[in-house]
Amino acid sequence: MPGDRVLRGLALRLLAIFFLSTMSALVKLAETRGALLPETMFYRQLCALPVVLAFVMAGPGLRSLRTTRFTRHLTRSMVGLVGMVFTFGAVLLLPLAEATTFQFTVPIFATILGALVLREATGWQRWGAVLVGFVGVLVVVQPGSAHIPLFGAFVGLTAALFVALVAIALRQLRDEPAGTTVFWFSVLTLPFIAIGYAFNLRSHDWLTWVNLIAIGVVGGMGQIALTAASRHAPVAAVVPMDYSGLVWATLYGFLLFGVLPTPMTWVGAPIIIASGLFIVWREHRLGRQRVRSAVEED
Repeated sequence: MPGDRVLRGLALRLLAIFFLSTMSALVKLAETRGALLPETMFYRQLCALPVVLAFVMAGPGLRSLRTTRFTRHLTRSMVGLVGMVFTFGAVLLLPLAEATTFQFTVPIFATILGALVLREATGWQRWGAVLVGFVGVLVVVQPGSAHIPLFGAFVGLTAALFVALVAIALRQLRDEPAGTTVFWFSVLTLPFIAIGYAFNLRSHDWLTWVNLIAIGVVGGMGQIALTAASRHAPVAAVVPMDYSGLVWATLYGFLLFGVLPTPMTWVGAPIIIASGLFIVWREHRLGRQRVRSAVEED
């Protein structure tokens, strides 16, 4: 793959992480202004739709939204909906830096699910990385202490688990245009979120409404940037950019809420990051070996 395309993919991934980190900060800020979880989720999906439609119209066109895989889109959407509940819940229950750190366990859960669900061969090196990653989680949580609520840690880890589940679901939709997958995710989840929102209707000042709308717009832009990044560079190349989210989470946490990560978060986060990077590197290396073996056999 040409170097300029890889660099473009890296830049887009960094931009996506910036948008998604900003969305998380806006979700937490909306809560301080009286908005509840069903509201933030509803406006996240509703206000992302115009952004996604504009992206589709500028690319493959509205005809690309037709699909013959409705059932698979529905499954992906339901898994993604539950994952969104836990992801937003972690942001509301935990400081931003800690909520972001738990998201770094996604490669760990992806390895576990790949072995258990997809029956993928997993050697001792990747299992060792999984164990090291969970040691990092224990360092951050410090069971028995009160600085990180155990329920909040559970929600954060469950959010990462569902992100890994979404990744598996997306494998079955990899032949669909990216805009199509994002569009159906928004459309299919909105009715379910609207039911919860209907029981939590409330008035807000105009700044809070702007905040809620911004959650959807920024979240939609983040999804588009993630999608575009995957077109320009291999996953193994762009995933390390995800760890820049800790920088944004720390900055937003300090500027908006006056909160800095605990010392143990700075100790545990690098352990989790190192575990995830090793898993990604190992998967990339094995993938190249499989391709090389297939070429030699031909």
